[in-house]
Amino acid sequence: MKNITSGLEDYLEEIYIANINNKPLKGAELARLLNISRASVSEALSRLVAKNLIIYNSYETIQLTALGLEEAKKVYEKHNTLKKFFETVLEIPQKEASENACKIEHVISQNILNKMAEFIDFYEKNKTTLEKLRKENSQK
Repeated sequence: MKNITSGLEDYLEEIYIANINNKPLKGAELARLLNISRASVSEALSRLVAKNLIIYNSYETIQLTALGLEEAKKVYEKHNTLKKFFETVLEIPQKEASENACKIEHVISQNILNKMAEFIDFYEKNKTTLEKLRKENSQK
């Protein structure tokens, strides 16, 4: 979707994670999760409502619209693909991998992301061979 900022993507991703974990989420809880002021969260949620990505009023839980669910899933999948690539292929520790995935997910092209996903699949199917090569190279 065009015209969605990286900040709004972060909100969508958190709402989506709560949704897939069947944890109802209100604005105040979202503010706590993201460590952001309630006023900032209210403003962001209003922008998500205006873009028809969520259904929200301050007294009820946040609900994703069909469009919101689609967009949130894309952001979540980007994050997970990047994180998996960093952890699995590059052997980056989980926390560092997640932090960097969060930063990169907002700017990476779909083409590069698709290539990374393909490489993860290739890597997992050829892991023992690649680990032998890695070990041989580290001994040089």
